[in-house]
Amino acid sequence: MAIEAADTVWVLISSALVLLMLPGLALFYGGLVQRKNVLSSMMHSFVAMGVMALEWVLIGYSLAFADGNWFVGGLGHVFLKGIDVYSVTGTIPTYAYVAFQGMFAIITPALISGAIVGRVKFKSYIAFIALWGLIVYAPVCHWVWGGGFLTGEALDFAGGTVVHITSGISSLAILTYLGKRRGFGVDPLKPHNVTLTLLGTGLLWFGWFGFNAGSSLAANEIASLAFITTLVAPAAAGFVWMALEWHHLGIQLLWDLQQGF
Repeated sequence: MAIEAADTVWVLISSALVLLMLPGLALFYGGLVQRKNVLSSMMHSFVAMGVMALEWVLIGYSLAFADGNWFVGGLGHVFLKGIDVYSVTGTIPTYAYVAFQGMFAIITPALISGAIVGRVKFKSYIAFIALWGLIVYAPVCHWVWGGGFLTGEALDFAGGTVVHITSGISSLAILTYLGKRRGFGVDPLKPHNVTLTLLGTGLLWFGWFGFNAGSSLAANEIASLAFITTLVAPAAAGFVWMALEWHHLGIQLLWDLQQGF
């Protein structure tokens, strides 16, 4: 199939948008944690950009998308072997496809970091995400998108299974092992800086247009539908959250005034 310039440009832009979500995630988590954990929390997101990007091109992409078995891909594309500037996936260069899929591999373990902030050593976290990318992410990615037993059976347009379920279940497993956070329910664990969180939210929303609409791998009607959905759904969620907060704080304010009188 011939390369379509418009599709290639859209996927490359979408890849950059997904990567922008990592600084957004760093700000989002960095604003939510306590002051003492801000730097470590933000570094959990940034270090994933380096570690997972290297792992992806070295072996992760091959385990996810090379020909293998029902469970995991093979080693046919280790170090991107067999791929050159003339390789094509769909209507885009394979390098563009590798880059786009790599952004998902980068952000997924970074999502887990919000559950373990202040609870693990930094070097342990690096070792964890490297192993997790090979043992969990690559096989699940192969199951759903790379020709495994769920390919064509599971509808996972933008990572509901590969990204969010894997990171969510992994976070739950880690927290089950670690137990309750020290001081939980006793010490006030208030956010450090809500302004950082809001800025991070904005960057995450902005990047999500590439995350979702880019998953069409083409500049077409599916991308347009995903784009407008990515605009409306978060807007509706934000509006409902704001309304609930206003309702809650309004009742609390009335109660405080009554107590004062």
